Amino acid sequence: MTVQYPVVLGLAVVVALALAAGYWWLQRQRARVFAGAGLNTAGRRDGLRRHLPPVLFLAALTLLLLSVARPEATLPVARSAGTVILAFDVSNSMAATDVAPTRLAAAQAAAIDFTEAQPDSVSVGVVAFDEGALTTQEPSDDHAATVAAIKRLQINGGTSLGQAILASLTVIVGHPVSLPDPDAEEPPADLGYWGNATIVLLSDGEDTGGPDAVAAAQLAAAAGVHIETVGVGTVEGTTVEVDGYRVATALNEELLTEVAKTTTGSYHRAENAEALRDIYQSLDLRLTTQRKPVELTGAAAAIAVLLLTIGGVLMTTWYGRIL
Repeated sequence: MTVQYPVVLGLAVVVALALAAGYWWLQRQRARVFAGAGLNTAGRRDGLRRHLPPVLFLAALTLLLLSVARPEATLPVARSAGTVILAFDVSNSMAATDVAPTRLAAAQAAAIDFTEAQPDSVSVGVVAFDEGALTTQEPSDDHAATVAAIKRLQINGGTSLGQAILASLTVIVGHPVSLPDPDAEEPPADLGYWGNATIVLLSDGEDTGGPDAVAAAQLAAAAGVHIETVGVGTVEGTTVEVDGYRVATALNEELLTEVAKTTTGSYHRAENAEALRDIYQSLDLRLTTQRKPVELTGAAAAIAVLLLTIGGVLMTTWYGRIL
């Protein structure tokens, strides 16, 4: 433990020792006076009652003086940290209105709330995907820029969950990531370990094109990246107009669940805008511990006030007044 004002600490120690010595001297004088009068003050219960409240007052005063010295200790502090990639499905089916006002608009609104709530220690990036995928915002602690990127998202095309995962991994590791050619019997690329990264995949789960989403999730799992999937829509589904045709669309929970479980992540169903906001509050983001200086002034002052209160209560209970 250290203090910001060592001189004040020295003064606090001197004052505390002086008060303790003064109290001891007064008690010795008191004992001599009573002994001279032929009175015995050595009773154990009376001694406890006599000494405990003043000792509490002395301890409280010492703590108050110590708090003025601004003590601090280096402690492990838990915090959210790392990289979060928000991967948005912007395919035509996300224009469906079974989640008001639309699936995409509800996902955007909740994602903005989530982004604005993150501390500076969390870098948030945005990937938009349909049949392909595009990084619209590199991970950054500039959360205002991330919010602006989320607001720019537009509906377009089909859906490829595999491309979304690969594009998100590309952003995380800093170089292009692709699945190995199965015919070439190549081992998966070593992406390193990125245990502080999380992909939040927001989609209705209707995968209309390759690459294989589960294989891409296995690649993420090998790199230590968690994928949290958020199903936006309803199982009953609805219809959406695409190029003048009415097309049925419904939530595909099986694929989204399998993708999440592959990386030891979780699947979350969001059938309305409020549920979507609640999901963001419960996402399993990475927590790390960092040793950092923590000021103990408030704690010392609070304990001192507590000791003063206890001493005062004991005084008034035992003697009817504060001596």
